[in-house]
Amino acid sequence: MISQPTPGSLESKITVRSNSAQVQRHLVSLLKHTVLIALSVIFILPLIWMITTALKTDQQVLAYPPSFLPNPVRWSNFPDAFTFVPFGTFLKNSALVAVLTVFGTLVSCALPAYAFARFDWRGRDLLFGIMLATIMLPFQVTMIPLYVTFSGMGWINTLLPLTVPHFFGNAFFIFLLRQFFLGIPRELSDSAVIDGASDLRILWSIILPLSKPALSVVALFAFLGSWNDFLTPLIYLNDKDLFTIPLGLALMRSSYGLSRFSLIMAATSLFVIPVIVLFFFAQRTFIQGITFTGLKG
Repeated sequence: MISQPTPGSLESKITVRSNSAQVQRHLVSLLKHTVLIALSVIFILPLIWMITTALKTDQQVLAYPPSFLPNPVRWSNFPDAFTFVPFGTFLKNSALVAVLTVFGTLVSCALPAYAFARFDWRGRDLLFGIMLATIMLPFQVTMIPLYVTFSGMGWINTLLPLTVPHFFGNAFFIFLLRQFFLGIPRELSDSAVIDGASDLRILWSIILPLSKPALSVVALFAFLGSWNDFLTPLIYLNDKDLFTIPLGLALMRSSYGLSRFSLIMAATSLFVIPVIVLFFFAQRTFIQGITFTGLKG
């Protein structure tokens, strides 16, 4: 004979299962957080090592067994990095190139992206496809023709090859902005047309203010590409007064090696700080822009 469950026993079983599911969720959450914290420590460890090395003396850097924390802490390595090599000149050159690169990229990419997204004209899709195909060309393919061209123009050993090409558009950024522009309702533009606004006025007053997340992504990518670029300055620059920071750091390492490794790490830390600060303040807009440009279009 099968006994019928009483209401009290059913309630007890439901409570036990609910507590068991809650404990299981807590364990899964604890496991996820443990894995994420462990991965975060692994990824941030080289950055912490760089900063702690920048605060050591040269004897501590070469000591065996190596110590992770500096003792005593040598803060003077940071001002010494500016006097040991013309780091201020490198910083000024990198900042100038990065600012011009970001400005040129935004101007030269927003206009064609607006034309591809908003205007219907013959050959638009064909030209857009050809433009996208240029993304497949690696820099090594165009490196020699560009060098010959810039050499003929007398631009070698100047900052012009590092800045001027960015005023002529970038296929990937044009594609990114076009995708975002396509998601903006056309009714806004049509209303502005009825009020007598020109196409450039619509772009400036309506499209660009609504596209701040996408423009922030383009600006951040352009800044990082210019700030971290080592190969292009290496090809075109010979004068030490025109060196950017990546080239200056390579010069420090090749000239002094391990003998002044703490100063090299101090200069490297100063090189990384602007990128970290920029990403910290633009993080929300940057992620928002990546999400929008990935979903729309």
